Amino acid sequence: MMKKYEELMRLCIESASKYRFEAAPNPMVSAIIYDEREDKIISQGVHRKYGENHAERDAVEKAGDCDFSDKTIIVNLEPCAHQGKTPPCADLIVEKGFKKVVIGTYDPNPLVCGQGILKIKNAGIEVVTGVLEDECKELNKVFIKNVTKKMPYVLVKIATTLDSKIVTAGGESKWITGEASREYVQKLRSQHFAILSGSGTVLADNPALTCRIKGERTPDRVIIDRHGKISFDYQVFRDDGARVFLATNNLNRDFPKNVTPVEFANFRDLFSKLYNLGVYSILVETGKTILTAIIKQEMADELYKFVSPKIFGTGLDFIGNLGVYKINEAYKLKFCDMEKVDEDVLIKAKFLYED
Repeated sequence: MMKKYEELMRLCIESASKYRFEAAPNPMVSAIIYDEREDKIISQGVHRKYGENHAERDAVEKAGDCDFSDKTIIVNLEPCAHQGKTPPCADLIVEKGFKKVVIGTYDPNPLVCGQGILKIKNAGIEVVTGVLEDECKELNKVFIKNVTKKMPYVLVKIATTLDSKIVTAGGESKWITGEASREYVQKLRSQHFAILSGSGTVLADNPALTCRIKGERTPDRVIIDRHGKISFDYQVFRDDGARVFLATNNLNRDFPKNVTPVEFANFRDLFSKLYNLGVYSILVETGKTILTAIIKQEMADELYKFVSPKIFGTGLDFIGNLGVYKINEAYKLKFCDMEKVDEDVLIKAKFLYED
């Protein structure tokens, strides 16, 4: 049955992933009620919006007048065991008398972790855990960071030459990578709550920092301008429905109604404040100075490096001095994936920080 459980779990992951922004700050969850004897899906539920039914309750309601005593419920995240905006899903599963529960991964929320599974097991219901666990964790990596650290998930994106340059000796930077890589970045933007950039990038390129994919949400924008160098005439400050946060320590100016100033001491302080403002994930698209500071302060979770098959020889490196003078002082990452994006290569890696 494990192959069948994996097949159904993939359906859960696919369905849940469609409600990334609506479900937040809750996790993305889908549940399938399955009849093992007849190899038949009875119903599928999903957590569509924060405050509305959780996936398990949605699936139960869609199943209607059903005998659950011989049914299996598959869910990508451990059913909750505490009262929040909605009643505990573990209680519902016990109440309906399911025969079996198949779970992708434990809920990292300290209010839940292991408690939902324990409650279900104590009711005599069979529990299978760890089905496609890595994929289920990857789906909710933002939620996991949010609930365990009270901080947004931070992905830094860079585009470099093969020799890791981002600007030529003559000062040119557009475009290092190909069109396919730039379209990939638009997809990344659509998946994050906010894009972060700095005053240097704004002054040099006047970027829009929007998502060009039709029908996709335009992310909020976070602009780092500690000393108030830039005027509000630049594209990033236009009022297009997205929230704009100006990270600055210069508050002695008039701010447009769509721009919220955020004072900050360092990036840990800034990201904590942004999290409390509902920014649950950030895509960093910035220059060398800010990128170096974010990594040096151990605020980045993941790195996407688009590498173009070009060599500049001289020019500007993508990263600055991290204070690493010995090999054992290096910042460590774990390679997660590598893929061809037309003529470019995308390297994906996650930062490994010591607790």
